[in-house]
Formats: sequence, C-alpha cells, structure tokens
Amino acid sequence: MADQPRRPRTLNDARTEAEAAFKRATAKVVAPAPAKQAAVPGVREQVTLRIDQDVLEWFQEGGPGWQDRMNEALRKAAGK
Repeated sequence: MADQPRRPRTLNDARTEAEAAFKRATAKVVAPAPAKQAAVPGVREQVTLRIDQDVLEWFQEGGPGWQDRMNEALRKAAGK
C-alpha cells in the first residue's frame, strides 16, 4: 500500500477528535428502569424515620406494640 500524505492537523481537528473520543468513553448507557413490583398485602418494609422525641415517647408509653400503634395512626392519617 502506498503511504498517503497526511494533511496538517489543525487545532480544531484535534479538539473535535478529542471531544468525540471523550464522549465515546464517558457516554452512559441508559438502562430501562426496573419494573415496580406490586406491594404484597401485609408485608412490612423496614425504614429509618425521624420523629419528635415526645411523639415517640407517647407511643412507647403504651408498652409493647407501639410500632403497630404508630403504623395504624399513620395508616389512618393517610386515609387507608
């Protein structure tokens, strides 16, 4: 094969090539969002929740089952 003469590179050519290479190297592949699973009735999920100390103490004063009572109060507040 015969060597073809190279044309002189310009700053714009180098910048364009560098930007194209950067885009290829950093392009994020967008994955489809996972399908949201339907909630199973009666299954609870553990969460972290910040509530006022006096509210927590009020529910705990009733003894064991305070988390169930708090859940029921939240359910009522949510209209469920």
